[in-house]
Amino acid sequence: MVIARNGIVAAGHPLATAAGLHILQAGGNAADAAVAVAGVLGVVQPMMSGLGGDAFILIWSAAERTVHAVNGSGIAPFAATREWFTSRGHTKMPLRGMLSVSVPGAVDAIMTVLAKWGSGRYTLARLLEPAVDYADRGFPVAPTVAFWIARAAEVLAKFPSSARVFLPQGRPPRPGEILMNRDYAASLRVVAEGGADAFYRGQVAKQFADYMREHGGLLTEREFAQHHSEIHEPIRTTYRGLTVCSTPPPSQSVLLLEMLNILEGFSPEQLQWGTVEAVHLAVEAKKLAVADRLAYFGDPKFVDNPLEVLLTKDYATRRRTWIDPQRAQSEAPAGALPETVGDTTYFCVVDREGNVVSYVTSLSANFGCGEVVEGTGIMLNNRAGRGFVLQDGHPNCIAPGKRTMHTLIPLMALKEGIPYLVWGTPGGDGQPQWNTQVFLNIVDGGMNIQQAIEAPRWFSFPSTDPANLPGPFELRMETGFPERTRSRLAELGHVLREMGEMESGGGCQAILIRDGVREGGSDPRVDGCAIGY
Repeated sequence: MVIARNGIVAAGHPLATAAGLHILQAGGNAADAAVAVAGVLGVVQPMMSGLGGDAFILIWSAAERTVHAVNGSGIAPFAATREWFTSRGHTKMPLRGMLSVSVPGAVDAIMTVLAKWGSGRYTLARLLEPAVDYADRGFPVAPTVAFWIARAAEVLAKFPSSARVFLPQGRPPRPGEILMNRDYAASLRVVAEGGADAFYRGQVAKQFADYMREHGGLLTEREFAQHHSEIHEPIRTTYRGLTVCSTPPPSQSVLLLEMLNILEGFSPEQLQWGTVEAVHLAVEAKKLAVADRLAYFGDPKFVDNPLEVLLTKDYATRRRTWIDPQRAQSEAPAGALPETVGDTTYFCVVDREGNVVSYVTSLSANFGCGEVVEGTGIMLNNRAGRGFVLQDGHPNCIAPGKRTMHTLIPLMALKEGIPYLVWGTPGGDGQPQWNTQVFLNIVDGGMNIQQAIEAPRWFSFPSTDPANLPGPFELRMETGFPERTRSRLAELGHVLREMGEMESGGGCQAILIRDGVREGGSDPRVDGCAIGY
């Protein structure tokens, strides 16, 4: 645990953490530091984030004494109809390539953060200097980054523009080898000098549109030109006196808040880490919340999301009755959760004045669409391919100009109206599950922030065994859970599988604020760290 009086940055890569801390120490605020951190992460964690991704952000403004939610996600192409895909033989959305891409929202998100909540002491160009330097001169590949590049090597090799950047010697780089992306550095400079206009309505947008036309994509300059981030009131619930805030749909944060509402009906003693009861109750609550997400939620411009019902305590009381304390559910009442462990990165910042940023950004799958846009060095997301479905009438069926539901969940908990805890993790549909476990470890388990992050985790989803689909659910567990807990969970009907060392168990970053002191924690499952001053 890192303890400091002034500011703390916790991020998934040390170079990004250091860039943010430098800005704080030089007089910048949390918003300034967040821009610097996001810029560096896009270079040094290229499989997870970058100019081609999306972002969802929570910001506590100490001056306004309020939380703002920023939706930095983009739309599907205007030509992307269900009929267009099905008439060409698609039974599901393409996972890779230009047909899987939605408009990337990350650039406008950082511009929005800087314009509305930045200190005014820094230009965008100054904040992006570290990112430009690492892209231009290269950076040493961290162990986890090397692992994920190797894991995606087959995909990257299919696209010459990607292989040139990420397989520079015809193979994945090894830990410690230098990787550079000078085209990406040039794109960063264009953004640094021209801001959102240069990216969405200028040189970069034209490069994207031209490449799309040549490689079978549907996005045009029109979709990029119309993009803008949206600022909303956060959605909220309460848990044992804390107010938990997150971003509204199309973020899936509602899933986590519903889980907490259901679990609040059990005692803290029932939710202590490692016990049979704690794992069983939380897994069953997750199944119910996921069923509701799949049944009811989508882009609020297209779908009527029933937040006013699903986030009430009365609704949670009714849902809680579905949980059998003596038996695992083999089917969730309204649907089932596919295994979608996405590749995302999360960081958080608290500054001296008490401004707080909770920031999650992603390309969706590992290396997004898999295809770098030639001449830009930018890997685009595959959010449309992984997020939308072609099922007619489904709330998340693709439609022109629609935003898909997102797995991204930035979180902030308030105590007596001011920030108490800020936290998050990468990991697709693992995010609500792992974030809930870390939160319960702190609030119900009394762990310090680093202990709460390091405690072994579980991850639940329908079994990947074709003989069992669509159920029963499979429960993956990291090593470290008591053997009695594992054996008793099996007796309750949970299908257990041990989570491998390099499987995604999340990468939580967190900062807790109390008594004028900041306490930071960083997940050893990834390469990052927390640093304070």
